[in-house]
Amino acid sequence: MKRITSDKAPAAIGPYSQAYISGSMLYTSGQIPICPVSGEVVGDEISAQAEQVFKNIAAVLEEAGTTFENVVKTTCFLADMGDFAKFNAVYEKYFTGKPARSCVAVAGLPKGVLCEVELIAEV
Repeated sequence: MKRITSDKAPAAIGPYSQAYISGSMLYTSGQIPICPVSGEVVGDEISAQAEQVFKNIAAVLEEAGTTFENVVKTTCFLADMGDFAKFNAVYEKYFTGKPARSCVAVAGLPKGVLCEVELIAEV
């Protein structure tokens, strides 16, 4: 196994890693809309937060030597399913290969953010 850490994505704020490669697969921890430079939440509405989440994911994918095209599964967490359509509008710009996906509403997310995304990709 190989731990993946990118300075272009927020550092883990707990006892976990940004991602791991095991065999030919990358497994990421959930990314939330934190600016890796300031450590602050970006935006106060779903579209801006989703954009930051996917920028963070792009940095982890790049560090692992893979791309959005190699993502096979995503798990998306929304604080409010009322944001589903706006979240999807941002999501579809990045995940053009249409990987398998679960998307659920949760009671709360770290730092009060509106979305979090984790994924599995081939490397």
